[in-house]
Amino acid sequence: MELIFATNNQHKALEISSILGGSLAIKSLGDLDYTDEIPETGETLEENALQKARFVHRRWGKNCFADDTGLEVDALNGAPGVFSARYAGEEKDSAANIRKLLEELQDQDNRKARFRTVIALIIDDREMLFEGIVEGQILKTPEGSDGFGYDPVFKPDEANLSFAQMPLIEKNLISHRARAMNKLTDFLKKYAKDL
Repeated sequence: MELIFATNNQHKALEISSILGGSLAIKSLGDLDYTDEIPETGETLEENALQKARFVHRRWGKNCFADDTGLEVDALNGAPGVFSARYAGEEKDSAANIRKLLEELQDQDNRKARFRTVIALIIDDREMLFEGIVEGQILKTPEGSDGFGYDPVFKPDEANLSFAQMPLIEKNLISHRARAMNKLTDFLKKYAKDL
């Protein structure tokens, strides 16, 4: 089964392909020669994921999925949340986002946070949502050089390393994106069987 993943983010595409292990043929927007940004104007992760999936489905008429991910920090009332990628500005600068986050948490003892991914799937004109969550803490300083986004300052409760210190295969066992993808792939395996 072929699915279009509504992203130009090669980090995400690599992570998803690694999670799926070749069980589905995943094409990115780059494979369709589309390099523009798809608008994300929703106020929730769910709205943004659906907006991106609907854009791809309308334009190419293919089965597709899109995700949106946010870092939700308790001491910041769930911020940066849906604005995680643009937290420090429209440039989507990960280092600037991390600096802003650490400055805002400077005097906070409560560093509890979670990564949340929502995947919107459109298959045979049906829409579905799948969610993955991983709980953790925001570190006081970045640790590790792998991963992307907030990975250097996020330590999941289930590990003693930041996401940026973990090999990708280890991160994929517990990550928010992997958990959402596992729900998606479980559905797709059953769906394919029922066809």
